[in-house]
Amino acid sequence: MSDTDESGIRLQKALAQAGVASRRNSELLIEQGRVEVDGVVVTEFGTRVDPAVSVIRVDGERIPPLTEHAYLVLNKPRGVVTTMSDPQGRPCIADYVHDRPERLFHIGRLDTDTEGLLLLTNHGEFAHRLAHPSYEVSKTYVAEVDGNVKTGTLRRLLDGVTLDDGPAQADTVKVVSEIKGRTLIQITLHEGRNRIVRRMFDAIGHPVKRLTRTAIGPVRRGNLHTGELRDLDQKELGQLLDLVNL
Repeated sequence: MSDTDESGIRLQKALAQAGVASRRNSELLIEQGRVEVDGVVVTEFGTRVDPAVSVIRVDGERIPPLTEHAYLVLNKPRGVVTTMSDPQGRPCIADYVHDRPERLFHIGRLDTDTEGLLLLTNHGEFAHRLAHPSYEVSKTYVAEVDGNVKTGTLRRLLDGVTLDDGPAQADTVKVVSEIKGRTLIQITLHEGRNRIVRRMFDAIGHPVKRLTRTAIGPVRRGNLHTGELRDLDQKELGQLLDLVNL
């Protein structure tokens, strides 16, 4: 969208509305050549953009547009069912978002006995793409497994193991700590099949005793306590939008 197009709003206003900086400081960012729109560096203050459509970056980082959509991350406790209601009366995701005004749904699942990060939104296309295997969004887990795992056995996860629904392969895997009879292992993969991490460790003879998802793409657990909910920050959301080409 060019500076001669009278539709949209001025770029510095869009940056200010997105919380990047004040309008004056946004003008300085533009003047310094630190802002790009749809892949083109912009240095003219009169440039107009449609914040809902234009891909705006500052210093290379995607600036998400203001939106009515909600993008949340929950640190799901162990024992909570990944549904928005449960006919058996078990604790479920709805218990943690009952005071939110939006009609939220979760992206993907975590087993009831698995804790950790779960994304929620009311943006259907975002959810669809993030869950789709073609976008290969990585997920990181910490697994406490039975037994002391030898290096060669761990290597099998990187080489790939055969499961009943096809092969599965870890992107990265490393031992975090080890005590007699137990090993704590960090594993990253972009698979999303049912109970995939547990089944992979079963395949190498080291069943999972406890499993926690600690990251989804750029979203890290950080200081988010078990049962806590927060909005994705601007940087996380921008990176996720890039990952799924939105």
